[in-house]
Formats: sequence, structure tokens, C-alpha cells
Amino acid sequence: MVMKKNVVAAITTAVQLYMAAEQPAPMAVREAPRPVEAPRQALSAWAISGRQSAMDMRRLWQLRLAR
Repeated sequence: MVMKKNVVAAITTAVQLYMAAEQPAPMAVREAPRPVEAPRQALSAWAISGRQSAMDMRRLWQLRLAR
């Protein structure tokens, strides 16, 4: 059987490319570090009070309309 050099070269290149695709990615590329989140501001008592007041007013209006 006669072996052609260009056929052997094509087969070896294809096998090498397949093996390179099967290898796991390096750790630096696979797991990028997560960006650090800015610290969140705690809920303000004034904001909570304002929302509660708005909900109370809506509830009172609903009670008046339901009479």
C-alpha cells in the first residue's frame, strides 16, 4: 500500500485539531473573577415610612369607594 504524504499530513492535522478542541480551557479563561459589587445602602427609615403612608392612603380610598 502506497502512503501519500499529503493525505497523511491532512489526517494528522485533523487529529491534532480535534485533540486541541477536546482539551479543557485554562483556569484563567474558564473562570473569570467576578466584579466586586459596590456596597448597597441600607433602607432608609424615611423611604419605608413614605411607602407605608402611600399604601395607607390607597387603602383608605379603597375603603371609601367600596361603601
